[in-house]
Amino acid sequence: MVKIGLYICHCGRNIADVVDVKNLIEYFKDKVNVVRDHLFMCSEPAWEMIRSDVASKLVDRVVIAACSPQNHEKFFRSALETAGLSKYLLEIANIREQCSWVHGKNKEEATEKAKRLIKAAISKVKTLKPLEDLKFEVERSVLVIGGGIAGMTASLDLAKMGFKVYLVEKEPSIGGKLIKFDKIFPLNDCASCVVSSLMAEVANNPMIELITYAEVEEVNGSFGNFNVKVRKKQTYVDWEKCIGCGACTTVCPPKAWKPNEFDEGLSKRAAMYIVSPQAVPKKAVHDPELCVNCGKKKLGTRRFLRGGKEYLTPCEKACPTKAIDRSKSWNPKGEILNFNVGAIIVATGYKVMEKETFKEYASHSPNVITALQFERILSPTGPTSGKILRISDGKKPKAISFISCVGSRDVRYHTYCSKVCCLYLLKQARLVKEREPDIDVYIHVIDVRAPGKDLEEYYIEARRMGIGIIRGKVGGIEELPNGRLRILGFDADLGMPIEVEVDLVVLATAIELPEDSRELARKIGLTVDPSGFLKEDHPKLRPVESTLTGIFLAGCCQGPKDVSETVAQAKAAAASVASLLNKEEIQVEPFIAKVNEEACTACGICENVCPFNAIKVKEVAIVDERSCKGCGICASCPAKAIDIQGYSAESITAEIEALVG
Repeated sequence: MVKIGLYICHCGRNIADVVDVKNLIEYFKDKVNVVRDHLFMCSEPAWEMIRSDVASKLVDRVVIAACSPQNHEKFFRSALETAGLSKYLLEIANIREQCSWVHGKNKEEATEKAKRLIKAAISKVKTLKPLEDLKFEVERSVLVIGGGIAGMTASLDLAKMGFKVYLVEKEPSIGGKLIKFDKIFPLNDCASCVVSSLMAEVANNPMIELITYAEVEEVNGSFGNFNVKVRKKQTYVDWEKCIGCGACTTVCPPKAWKPNEFDEGLSKRAAMYIVSPQAVPKKAVHDPELCVNCGKKKLGTRRFLRGGKEYLTPCEKACPTKAIDRSKSWNPKGEILNFNVGAIIVATGYKVMEKETFKEYASHSPNVITALQFERILSPTGPTSGKILRISDGKKPKAISFISCVGSRDVRYHTYCSKVCCLYLLKQARLVKEREPDIDVYIHVIDVRAPGKDLEEYYIEARRMGIGIIRGKVGGIEELPNGRLRILGFDADLGMPIEVEVDLVVLATAIELPEDSRELARKIGLTVDPSGFLKEDHPKLRPVESTLTGIFLAGCCQGPKDVSETVAQAKAAAASVASLLNKEEIQVEPFIAKVNEEACTACGICENVCPFNAIKVKEVAIVDERSCKGCGICASCPAKAIDIQGYSAESITAEIEALVG
């Protein structure tokens, strides 16, 4: 006969203001062996109360009526484990998120619902069997996806702790978006000086295998032993021979040029190109979609002139090390690399919304640009070598307006705040004033958000420099016949509409998760939250863990953040990975499929439906414990030969009957 203890949490007033806790105690006192309540069941005194009841044999099954198990399930399990009981003889009834928070206006019905949820938990806990964690050897290596500031920081921290790191970057060079910047707020220190040294350190660290111009195709397995398949794109350049001199990038004909991604479309690059002046690795890449096949020499072919001499394209001729070989057949799949890792850090960064989305801001005008494009104008490696000029005519603007919250805090696009726009607009405006004091500068904001150390002072200094901060939403922009732009807005401080004529407009468009990051999330099973970013397991308690065990998040793929926050999160992710992999074996929850071999008919249905290839059928079905995710699809077995440990058909049925009974 099992002995059940019921522990009801008030959660301060979160639960007790809605659910009648005294009523619950009175109702359940004859239905369980022990029933107790506490103001905060997640506190140390309450934890000790549970542990003491278990250790003194008063109870051998525990039901907690509190918040979501996502918050404190491990905490409560530890009380059972410390007292010498299987930690999986625990069930949580969520009477906060699923009861008091959603039925606050009807306390009587909320209390009745709480009774049903607790009854269901009691019915289930009666069916539970003692379980032990599964233990596996761990692969002491890590995959980091994304070579920006977050990915590089995490990679270096892990490498310094002795872990082998595979750093996969989709672009031909690491560095991310930060390498495009001129300065970083609030100190206005040199972005290249910060990033370039990290790039070199990553490239020269023997514990880091840098795999650029490559994308993750597939991830199988589980925490401790993920099998990763990476596709490395074909470059048509032998990177072992390429010395990064750039000679091949200057000989393509004009029709083989396109807007340069590194300069955000403000300059052009050729079909043969090196991503940036600071590229690491600094190697040339061939763009087959842009190539015009000079001399009618198509990729994958050889062409000979009269007399038998082989024709070489301009890029082949220009290369001093003979690193370019266009006779190679085009292979769109590239080279496939396979390796195993124990954990994964996803640090795939962000993108900003394109200006074309905002027709009301005259986005067709070349003098309306995004803030990321203006970063390239400010940069000494940009299209104007850092001179503040309009790209359209090469002239210095007399007035510039910066507009914040373009796509952010807007119910038409994103309701969230992109967090860094106010401060990088202040930075850009200050840089304009420092370099060209005679340019009139305006910033149009809903309000200025500058919380944190040194940031309010950064804002005040911008005002002192004569930058006009106009508080109010901009309704539209008109392009005037003389090429100037008229801002139609509202000044909330004056309480009246205003018009401002300028020569250049910079839009702080919203930060978003890139589409290829969404595709990656689909491939490896990560969750995307309602804001459109990758979802962490818990926003406060586990902010760097994803919803999948062994996969961690770092940087703006999890949400907008500045450089210091990104670096802090990357270091936290690296430390979390190290704390788990720095053991000879790992322990994972035992909620996996279990086969009743006597009932199994080896029909093979479970093998066919398993999305993780975790079941193989020979004489009977056999479950690969490392690969099984406990999803339960195989439990639809027609012979009822498969159950999920901890979630058996008996347990689920008992729960449902208690809920509806």
